[in-house]
Amino acid sequence: MSSYQGVIVSDPWLQSQFTQVELRTLKSKFLSVRTQSGHVTVGELPQVFAKLKPFSEMFNEDEIKAILRESSSNMSEEIDFEAFLRAFLNLQARVTAKSGDSKHSSSFLKAATTTFHHTINESEKASYVAHINNHLAEDKFLKDYLPIDPATNAIFDLAKDGVLLCKLINVAVPGTIDERAINTKRVLNPWERNENHTLCLNSAKAIGCTVVNIGTQDLVEARPHLVLGLISQIIKIQLLADLNLKKTPELVELVDDTQEAEELMSLAPEKVLLKWMNFHLKKAGYKKQVTNFSSDVKDGEAYAYLLTALAPEISSPSTLNTTDPTERANMVLEQAEKLDCKRYLTAKDIVEGSPNLNLAFVAQIFQHRNGLTTDNTKFSSAEMMTDDDQTSREERCFRLWINSLETATYVNNLFEDVRNGWVLLELLDKISPGSVAWKQANKPPIMMPFKKVENCNQVVNIGKELNFSLVNVAGNDIVQGNKKLILAFLWQLMRFSMLQLLKNLRSHSQGKEITDADILNWANNNVKKVGRTAQMESFKDKNLSSGVFFLELLSSVEARVVNWSLVTNGETEEDKKLNATYIISVARKLGCSIFLLPEDIIEVNQKMILILTASIMYWSLQRKGNADVTTGGNEIPVDQSEAALAGEVSNLNIDNTA
Repeated sequence: MSSYQGVIVSDPWLQSQFTQVELRTLKSKFLSVRTQSGHVTVGELPQVFAKLKPFSEMFNEDEIKAILRESSSNMSEEIDFEAFLRAFLNLQARVTAKSGDSKHSSSFLKAATTTFHHTINESEKASYVAHINNHLAEDKFLKDYLPIDPATNAIFDLAKDGVLLCKLINVAVPGTIDERAINTKRVLNPWERNENHTLCLNSAKAIGCTVVNIGTQDLVEARPHLVLGLISQIIKIQLLADLNLKKTPELVELVDDTQEAEELMSLAPEKVLLKWMNFHLKKAGYKKQVTNFSSDVKDGEAYAYLLTALAPEISSPSTLNTTDPTERANMVLEQAEKLDCKRYLTAKDIVEGSPNLNLAFVAQIFQHRNGLTTDNTKFSSAEMMTDDDQTSREERCFRLWINSLETATYVNNLFEDVRNGWVLLELLDKISPGSVAWKQANKPPIMMPFKKVENCNQVVNIGKELNFSLVNVAGNDIVQGNKKLILAFLWQLMRFSMLQLLKNLRSHSQGKEITDADILNWANNNVKKVGRTAQMESFKDKNLSSGVFFLELLSSVEARVVNWSLVTNGETEEDKKLNATYIISVARKLGCSIFLLPEDIIEVNQKMILILTASIMYWSLQRKGNADVTTGGNEIPVDQSEAALAGEVSNLNIDNTA
């Protein structure tokens, strides 16, 4: 198979305005128009651009046509792809000008990832390099390349083969990637490098990173702003991992009653960190409220009070007495080092209010000395709020899946965040466009309970229209936070999304509905075709716990992807886990965007087994379909990381129903 080639634009400046994901999506839309008419004219662009959500929110089709007429009087003029891109940028600039800022743009179109000049914060780069040098210094493969010199661009050169980023993900969330699946030869060919980046991006999504604006080619090219942005997210996830009641039940000390504890569970980790910080600052007599990790900490006073509260044995009155913020910042850093907090930021970073580095600094202090005590009464109530392993795994899976779809609202705690119905309406609109009656929806913040019920009633009604099994289910069940019903609804929505993706591969389905039986038969037939004997009777076949069948299935769709010398017979629990972790990483390495855990395979979780099988089927059929698509003799390039469970069929929010 030939190695992956990105979309190339002859004008370097124009190329620099887009990431590879953006270019592929736009190229696909451009080619679809040309396939229908044989060519693309200026007059066809208004209809195309009107389907892009950022544009449709600001202009109707006639207004777009008027804007295009300003630069092209001949609407029947035929244009090439580069002219198409220039028209896109022109319209994007008009959206920004009309809105006054970029808040109306989708995350895909944020200026930070589409403008020509990308400024690299050297202080942040140095901090991330120090973190990598510290945490990966003993890695068997990377130790020959570390320490990285922060004064050079060595970090970007090292990131080009994908190994560094995969290893960093495992530092942030241990066990996410089976390192046996990483290609770690000293010299990788383009295909092996692309596999590593595909594995990296799908694994990054599986731990909660936002990667919608990053493609494998962007990582191959080591675009500095994208590489550092991804590294920043991975490190942030690592530093904030313990800021929840399950990992740190002592956090319950921050609240006074059960209702407040539920609110705490729904907060983003950085908000919990702020709440923790203010809790100690109040006890230390600090009169202000810290609301951010930038302007509110620039003078260093909050840090001085925080360290006094947490570690009075190392604090000094002179820290507060000095009037020079830089001097105070230096004293704060010296005290923090006595708590074993690595110095990843400088006094200048504090004084200038670098939000990322200050957040990392406070998170480090929390990790080394959180200053919380365990109240037995509160501790018991915190334990009661935590879920059993099965519920926790499903909550995690659906939460990460929802966030990977880039809905407007980020979900921090599934059961709390869906109770007002708004997130579920956003999700339904993403998966089944046009299904939501937004005029009847109530946007947060929602104070009146009946407004939440109205939203959730609409959610249930749409679910019934999609033929979900919702007998005796009412909107109030969601408002009340019925976990069993919420998980059941989301499972049906995930399954519906997967089946729709398979159905839309018309070359395979001819537009017919895809059933669970179709997926089962496809998997068994593929394994049989390559001479393997394993078969599965159903998605709850207990023999699947060994993992052998899925490794044979993965090998059947891409023979070279499984290293059979690493596969066990799956008879013991340890061998089953080895196979299960390998299966997940190999599937992600191919391009499957999946969110299950090894335990889901070992225990044969019927729901997750179905999604895993369907994801492999989708990747395989999508690849075969794309391999047949040519225009003018040029094959449309396909990034394997786009073979996702859902949400990346249209990164531009294009209406693909036409």
